[in-house]
Order: sequence, then structure tokens, then C-alpha cells
Amino acid sequence: MYTVIGSPNTRALRVLWALEELDLPYELLDVSPQSAEILAINPSGKLPALKVDGEVIIDSVAIMQFLADKHGALTHPAGTLARARQDSFTQFICDELDGACWAMAKHSFVMPKELRQKEAVRPALIWDMQRALKSLEARVGDGPWLTGATFTVADILLGHCANWISLCGFEPPQGKTAALIARIKERPAYIRAQALRQAN
Repeated sequence: MYTVIGSPNTRALRVLWALEELDLPYELLDVSPQSAEILAINPSGKLPALKVDGEVIIDSVAIMQFLADKHGALTHPAGTLARARQDSFTQFICDELDGACWAMAKHSFVMPKELRQKEAVRPALIWDMQRALKSLEARVGDGPWLTGATFTVADILLGHCANWISLCGFEPPQGKTAALIARIKERPAYIRAQALRQAN
């Protein structure tokens, strides 16, 4: 059984969602960022982590891709062009969408108060997010998912980042991207993962 270390109110939700998609048993050790429990295994204090056979994996995207590769679902095979496209979407979402959200979060509540510059950085982050969403809109195909017929970790990442986009006060995605996100959020595994978050 897998052990997920991290609160469902953090990026740990991505891992819980992936486990629900894969229909795998797991237990959740609900801890806070920077807690002693997470600092003991991840010096950055960031969540989540996954315990596997006595070993620990950190970083939500690495964990999701490990699970997908190990269980042969939510991914295209390594070494294929389809996997390259999947990885390209994953990297884009991490760098452009998640990056802007994380910068907004740091200046909102993560950094010490004396270092926060939320109002100063907000216009630049809004510009960055709008540019990224425009680029993503141009890349989204006819679906039903980011890479076509296969639902992958990139779709989970996009669905989760869509929530962060709203929470950070950015304008939501439009067009094909919005329709894709709506389909993603209709998945039963997403609904089950969200129920875990709402229970906390």
C-alpha cells in the first residue's frame, strides 16, 4: 500500500487524484507544509511525498509519473512521440501555469510578511498567466484530452492548476481549454479526491 504524506489542500491532491484514477489502495498521512514530519524526508518542507517500499519520492509530478509508469495507465509509453507530447504539456503547465500561481501564493501567504510584494508583482503575473493561457489555447486539440484519446498525468496537472488559477484571482481559461477542464472535473476520481479535500 502507498502512503501519501501531505494535506489534500496542497499539491498532494494531485497524487490522491492519480491514485483514485488508478484505483489503488493508499493511506494518507495528513501533515502541513514545513511540519517536522515532512522536513524529516524533504528538506524544502514542501508537500507531498510518497512512501514506496521503504523509500520516499518527493514532488507531485514525479510521484504521478512514477505511479503512471509503474501501473501502465495515465501515460503514454516512454520513448514514443505521444509521450514526448505528454511531457511537453506537463512541463508547460508546471513552468507557465503552476509557476505563476506559485509566485502569487508566495507573495500572498508563503513568504514572511516583510518580503511579500503581492500588489507590486500582481500585474506582471496576470500578464504572464494571460500569455500562457493564450499559448495553451492554441495547443489544445479536439481532445477529448490534452494528448488525444488518453487521459494522462498532464490532464490531472491541468485540472489541479485550474483550481489554483481561480484561487489566485487570475482570469479563468476560456474556449477549448475551459471545455477541457470541465471534462476533466467530471471524472469520478476527481470528484472523490475533491471530497477528501473538502473533508479537511
